[in-house]
Amino acid sequence: MAKVSNIIENFIKTLLKEADNGIIEIQRNELAQHFNCAPSQINYVLKTRFDCNKGYYIESKRGGGGYIKIMKVNISSDEYINNVINNMIDKSITKNQAYNIIDSFVEKGLITRREGALIKTAISDRVLCVAGSNKSQLRVNILKNMLLILLK
Repeated sequence: MAKVSNIIENFIKTLLKEADNGIIEIQRNELAQHFNCAPSQINYVLKTRFDCNKGYYIESKRGGGGYIKIMKVNISSDEYINNVINNMIDKSITKNQAYNIIDSFVEKGLITRREGALIKTAISDRVLCVAGSNKSQLRVNILKNMLLILLK
């Protein structure tokens, strides 16, 4: 059975696809009731799967009758890749952070699943084990250079 977080994510993505303008407004408590979970579970999904790095903008209004507005931000592929290279990838990066970036590229159709799998393999801990304490820095160099190829 799928995790509740995955189900909530897919539900929100479906709502966004069906929205005429790519914007939805939902109430956190109603969504939590719909999925029989705590509102904090909704917050978790929004924070981890719908942040600006993944191409979403979230506006939240608290209090009675409060809502969450989620909008899909459409930017060009080159802008997105440049943003990732210049703003999201620092001097070091964890495997999970790198995999999230790659997954967002696949989701946006910038690379194929196969290309994503190849990049993940190239920056995996198993491959980088010989780098020792420089593993994270080496991962950044490999990832940035692979992404730069996508801009050509």
